Amino acid sequence: MAPTGRKTAAADIARLKKGSGPTVRRMLLGSELRKYREARDISRAAAGHHIRGSESKISRMELGRVGFKERDVEDLLKLYGVTDKQVVRTLTDLARDTKKPGWWQHYGESLPNWFQSYVGLEEAASRIRVYEAQFVHGLLQTEDYARSVISSGVLTPSLEVEHRVEVRMKRQRHIYEGSDVRLWAILDEAALRRPVGPVDIMRRQLQHLLHACDHPNITLQVIPFAAGAVAAEAGSFTILRYPDFELSDIIYLEQLTGSMCLDRRSEIDAYTMAMERLSVIAEPPSQTQDLIKGMIDDL
Repeated sequence: MAPTGRKTAAADIARLKKGSGPTVRRMLLGSELRKYREARDISRAAAGHHIRGSESKISRMELGRVGFKERDVEDLLKLYGVTDKQVVRTLTDLARDTKKPGWWQHYGESLPNWFQSYVGLEEAASRIRVYEAQFVHGLLQTEDYARSVISSGVLTPSLEVEHRVEVRMKRQRHIYEGSDVRLWAILDEAALRRPVGPVDIMRRQLQHLLHACDHPNITLQVIPFAAGAVAAEAGSFTILRYPDFELSDIIYLEQLTGSMCLDRRSEIDAYTMAMERLSVIAEPPSQTQDLIKGMIDDL
């Protein structure tokens, strides 16, 4: 038996998973399992015990943070009273698909494991909101600018640099070639004026941002120096949204040697409010191109 409103689950999942990577498959499957569990009012602890696991294992599964065994999915669906053969078959097939590697995993050690996880989360998102205070955001970088940023600071082998640049360019295709994803980026003026490489690299990068402003899926704002210290209150962050899967937003914070993904309601609300404040402090999107043209003239 399927919970109220879940009769079309199999068809919906088949449509949504088409062309998606392993991360979105895990998130989608985890979301479906959570809905069936809650419809039967079964605790995570009871579900974990049923598959010889724990409450935390069920939590990780429902958040899409781990892979799935087909046997576990079958056992959980049985516990949740799901008898529709099409639904069971679709979800067990989806469990099998979660083991397939994403395109970014082919770069192996060139990408840290924590960043590979983020790429999967980013690819699954339908709305990406970012605030960047240090550099032009990776989804808006030119190839030369990206290469200069990646190769500066820590000594990185040239092949690893090229792999990271290639991944960054592929990530951008999700924005520029997709019609179902939107990017709203707020950049600090310091990030746009900070020299990265020779002047010609900076000029081409700023010109690239001018063209990005014309893209229908991209909204770009700049926070001027005049905004003062308020703009730096939160530090750089990314908010990922997944409305199709009825999942909570994810806040992504990147550090020198790792990253954090926050998904508690209080944390999401705090960063969402910060993003709203930053959008008010920033110049309106209609002024962005004029601001960038002025920076180009200053080079």
